[in-house]
Amino acid sequence: MVEAHSQTQQIQQVVYRILDANLDRAREGLRIIEEWCRFGLNDAQLAEGCKHLRQEVSKWHTAQIRAARDTPGDIGTDLTHPQEEQRSSITSLLQANFCRIQEALRVLEEYGKLHNAEMGKTFKQMRYQVYTLESTLMGYQRHQLLWRSRLYLVTSPVDNLLEIVEACLKGGLTLLQYREKSADDMIRLDRARKLRQLCHDYGALFIINDRIDLALAVDADGVHLGQQDIPIAVARQLLGPQRLIGRSTTNQKEMQGAIAEGADYIGVGPVYETPTKAGKAAAGLDYVRYAAKNCQIPWFAIGGIDASNINDVMDAGAQRVAVVRSLMQAEQPTLVTQYFISQLYRK
Repeated sequence: MVEAHSQTQQIQQVVYRILDANLDRAREGLRIIEEWCRFGLNDAQLAEGCKHLRQEVSKWHTAQIRAARDTPGDIGTDLTHPQEEQRSSITSLLQANFCRIQEALRVLEEYGKLHNAEMGKTFKQMRYQVYTLESTLMGYQRHQLLWRSRLYLVTSPVDNLLEIVEACLKGGLTLLQYREKSADDMIRLDRARKLRQLCHDYGALFIINDRIDLALAVDADGVHLGQQDIPIAVARQLLGPQRLIGRSTTNQKEMQGAIAEGADYIGVGPVYETPTKAGKAAAGLDYVRYAAKNCQIPWFAIGGIDASNINDVMDAGAQRVAVVRSLMQAEQPTLVTQYFISQLYRK
């Protein structure tokens, strides 16, 4: 009987140590998210939400649980992973800490049941609250970066796709669309995964042309839809509120329709005739001028824009442009990217 009691006490102490470690982990992760909401986004509501969650976690961190802590005897203090030693961007930092919080809350939910039935219920609900917070914040981050992005690269099929894209990212590109109409799905999936990782590493947004299924499969930041693709409302239902949806437009009616449907951004063009849209008449600079006066969401002039005419497009009112050949066929993509960005931020 004494031995059984001793074993029960030992198990209880182990449970307390697990709870202690994960209560600390959840609080630390929430504080990291809270600091960005407070100082990075200046968003009092999001910061207050994080603070409230952190205080709720603290209520369960009792003296009894803390007393079980044994830092010198914890073999986990020396365990690490190369990915934990660096953060490539604010987005990767936030995502890493959301994962950390969610894992900790799941542990607290399960082991908490051994300590207090209410603890398990509390942390289950809290886990769902953190999922909602993540969706809200990551959606907020995406929209913030979309508004800041002036240059948008739309890819075309080339053998050295990854090398060109990385060269552009090194030049400051923050918005990429993967567009490839004819490759097999397995090839597209592989390329999309690699491009998504590159964009993640450089803190850039990654959009997939047309294919909602591919966007979901690789956790892309959104999709870009043409006029003949599915309605934005259906895409939103599938993608959720946190991802971006863009729509191509060629005239005033299509622009107003896309805005009314809830597009996060639109393409305006083709400004000039381009082989990317073979057979489609140029919308011209008049449409750019109309967009400059009437479009309240981010919009990108697109179609045949290069170093020789970008100033004409900007003079018509464009602050953002999307390009294909100008970068995909550039001899020095990094330098051309830097040139475009320097011009776009000139005004």
